[in-house]
Amino acid sequence: MGGDSHNSSGWPPFTLTGLPGLEASQHWMILLLGLLYTVSIVGNGLILFIIKEEQSLHQPMYYFLSLLSVNDLGVSFSTLPTVLATFCFHIRVISFNSCMAQMFFIHFFSFIESGILLVMSFDRYVAICHPLHYATVLTEARVVQMGMSAMVRSFCMIFPLPFLLLRLPFCKANVLSHAYCLHPDLIRLPCGDITINNTFGLFIVISTFGLDSALILLSYVLILHSVLAIASREERLKVLNTCVSHMCAVFIFYVPMVGVSMAARYGRHAPPYVHTLMSLIYLFVPPMLNPVIYSIKTKEIRQKLCKILLRMKF
Repeated sequence: MGGDSHNSSGWPPFTLTGLPGLEASQHWMILLLGLLYTVSIVGNGLILFIIKEEQSLHQPMYYFLSLLSVNDLGVSFSTLPTVLATFCFHIRVISFNSCMAQMFFIHFFSFIESGILLVMSFDRYVAICHPLHYATVLTEARVVQMGMSAMVRSFCMIFPLPFLLLRLPFCKANVLSHAYCLHPDLIRLPCGDITINNTFGLFIVISTFGLDSALILLSYVLILHSVLAIASREERLKVLNTCVSHMCAVFIFYVPMVGVSMAARYGRHAPPYVHTLMSLIYLFVPPMLNPVIYSIKTKEIRQKLCKILLRMKF
């Protein structure tokens, strides 16, 4: 691999990394990651099962929650093969094509999640600011259209990334910083000019994450304006309580993302494991916490979950 580029010797494989500098603690990391995967997969699976079985949950708000759960499962299964291979079986080499595919799916689901959080904020806006029009605005057909729009937008944004990398020569050691393939990690490795890659990467981040977060913030400004017009303090709190789960989901998605970006830009002298841990938090915490938050804060889901657990016990 050494000094040859892919132009002369084919596309090279990549070497995945566990926790550089914390090798002695990797057995604890295996337990932690196993717990995170289990909670994420079982939790999101239960959310989908409960929404499917409970007729009272066949509403736009819960359809969007179903999309979020499916997407979180997608994020978890995108990283699972290489994380298991790296931490459990110490298999650290991944082929070029497999790495491109994993990069595509990780970013594809991440961009979809941002879109889902945006349409969920629109759902809360219509429910609180225009409750009389809720049923006519958020029909089942429109819910499907909004979900499909988030998927199509994500696909269109991410699809060019592998092809922009394919045109570049790779002639370095090709050692990645994580146990999975991410675009910001991969564009450090080519020997050629990566200006187009960097520019396009910045464009899609601003036009998706940047735009979505601004629109989510706008929706909550409008929601807060409507809530403050309610005379009763008890009613104001009751209305705001319907937004708590979504606000938590937005917080646990965007804050780690900002943390990863800040670490990449300003933390160049930080130990390598800091970047790895930040990336793990960004990819693993939202899929794990989302079902927990919605199970705790949503009365119908909580009651159905308690019934399921009681049946299992007896």
